[in-house]
Amino acid sequence: MDKRELVYSAINHIETPKVPYGISFTSAAMDKYKDNLEIDFFDSELKAAVKEEFLTFREALNIGMGNHVVSLSIPWWNWLDLDKEYYTSYEPPSYLPKTIDTGNYKAFEEKTKFFQDKGHYVLGVAYGSHFEKANFCRGIENFLADLVGYPDYSKKLLDYIIQKNLIKLENIVNYSLDGILLGSDWGSQQSMLMSPSVWRNLIKPGELKEYDIIKSAKKHIWIHSCGNIDAIIPDLIEMGVDVLNPLQPEVMDIYKIKKQYGNKLTFWGGITTQRILPFGTPDEVTNETNNVISKMSKNGGYITAPSQDFQVDVPYENIIALLEEAKSYTKI
Repeated sequence: MDKRELVYSAINHIETPKVPYGISFTSAAMDKYKDNLEIDFFDSELKAAVKEEFLTFREALNIGMGNHVVSLSIPWWNWLDLDKEYYTSYEPPSYLPKTIDTGNYKAFEEKTKFFQDKGHYVLGVAYGSHFEKANFCRGIENFLADLVGYPDYSKKLLDYIIQKNLIKLENIVNYSLDGILLGSDWGSQQSMLMSPSVWRNLIKPGELKEYDIIKSAKKHIWIHSCGNIDAIIPDLIEMGVDVLNPLQPEVMDIYKIKKQYGNKLTFWGGITTQRILPFGTPDEVTNETNNVISKMSKNGGYITAPSQDFQVDVPYENIIALLEEAKSYTKI
């Protein structure tokens, strides 16, 4: 069973002796530990691939660490020449901002085939894909106020974003991808950033259009949302979501969620990045990683990872402890 098949088994809720993992670094942490990472995880072939600019350092690290899941940014889009008024004015502007496409489809397809040929599960990612796109241009405080005070404008902006997203998704769903991750942080440390009813009225319809395109191409739907989004997990299941990330143990009871929804959702994450990873010992990291994997992977449905990418406050020895436990963990 190769890496890709292990991930498919997890998503299909089939328990396997080896639990797949997909572990990443923030850019800052990767820069901080770049020399260590190259020494520990790069062979001569990977070094040459980076030097020749066929692979980025991050992509080569995915291979060197043995990740089962490889995340690749999909060709997407950004706001263009955003007027200061858009994010400083309390009143919503009377016009929609300009946009610009990003990414290279040909290069993206070459990368997806390369990683699939090496046996990895290839995940196309678009972080900040919907709700976050809106608050990136209006500012988080303004857009949260818009959702309540100016729902017509909010719907207009969100519909505009989804229209752009659907075009991009239609362009890439038939490439050599296994799944697509869409990311928008709907939660805080305590609860959702908006009421579940506002989410269902203004966010859910557009999300569902995106999910339908992904499902029509027989790809898995992965969703990233930081924070406590317990209130809408049943909605996500009903909408066809396959994998939920990052499942923060600091804000949700991950074992309760596994018990409630583990036969319908696969979870990616769950190892605390706010407590043990930055502040614990390597032994504590190893024990916590083992505990999370053993409980969350019961009957399949789990992919090992921290609840966020490794950040600069995580000591290198703790990073290695988690990686070694993820690599060596087996149910046999």
